[in-house]
Amino acid sequence: MVEQRGDRITFAYGQSYRGGEVALPLYLPELPVRQGVIDPLPGLRVAGCIADAGPDGWGQRVILNRLSRARVTDDPGRLSLLTYLLESGSDRSGALDFQRSATDYVPRRSDSASLDELVEAADRVERGVALSPALDRALLHGSSIGGARPKALLEDGGRRLIAKFSSNGDTYPVVKAEFVAMELARRAGLDVARVQLTRGLGRDVLLVERFDRVGGEAIRRPMVSALTILALDELAARYASYADLAVQVRERFSEPERTLHELFARITFNVLIGNTDDHARNHAAFWDPVAELLTLTPAYDICPMLRGGGEASQAMAIAPDGWRMSQVEGCVATASTYRLSEREAREIVQRQVEVIRSDWVEVCEMAEMGDAERDLLWGRAVLNPYALRST
Repeated sequence: MVEQRGDRITFAYGQSYRGGEVALPLYLPELPVRQGVIDPLPGLRVAGCIADAGPDGWGQRVILNRLSRARVTDDPGRLSLLTYLLESGSDRSGALDFQRSATDYVPRRSDSASLDELVEAADRVERGVALSPALDRALLHGSSIGGARPKALLEDGGRRLIAKFSSNGDTYPVVKAEFVAMELARRAGLDVARVQLTRGLGRDVLLVERFDRVGGEAIRRPMVSALTILALDELAARYASYADLAVQVRERFSEPERTLHELFARITFNVLIGNTDDHARNHAAFWDPVAELLTLTPAYDICPMLRGGGEASQAMAIAPDGWRMSQVEGCVATASTYRLSEREAREIVQRQVEVIRSDWVEVCEMAEMGDAERDLLWGRAVLNPYALRST
């Protein structure tokens, strides 16, 4: 049971669950299986694993679009997290869902909608235009998926997908750029979510295959963000660091050495591709409640970010001393934090640079990115000279 108590949200396991044959913790150390009310960890207003399942910026806009028509509110700050959890779709990231009843499960699903219909619905929400009841239900289905950009959930045969749309305010081809970055990351050897580029109503759409589902919706994989792993909330997200995450990997992850190497490779690829939006909700791990271990999920939300000048910094600090500049030379200097030698770290960087340089044109052509669009990204976001500069 989730309950609002002042400005905090508490949790309690039901007696029937605790007394069941297999009573597994939703996530440790936050929610151990025990009797009574469980308060959030110190410094938190809600357990991170619960917050992870809530709608983010885009999902909140979808919910507000519907509730404002019902004259409930048009102010996102006036709605509680519990309201967002109960108003958003049931097919959320990870394994959790939220219901008003303690005994009856009624999933908040929708009728299937075509990609064109979903694009139209997302565009209407961006413009603040009311949706038809059918489009409202279709878009609400995906409102629990995190992130600030327009998106929806889509089913294609046996595949379960997140459809990410271009936005009316885009100043560069964001959807194409994310496809290019994700494909280059895959070619550079990173474990990334599978992506496909398509179009709906003449607009770019990125289809991302969900990795938190196995066999359709038969198995929902428990998952937590790096923000939750670090026991931080949104207000303290600026303190999240890769170095602290590396400590957690060594202590709580399966295959810690391999995971640390993968984490380092993701850091340097983000630097090289110009993705400075690598905050702690853009990293996640599967939670195994039986083994009580975490396993890094495939990488997602890797997208070059345009910037005016050369100097830039990553959203999460890379070195234990708080260093976060977007330069691979500094990353190499922290290699031991990720159980790599300097030589091994340089080999990772060299391979990534080679793949980006050799495959850039080919992958951009796959995305039907024109010369002007490529030139806008190359050297500014992708392989910016600052990223390659010696410190």
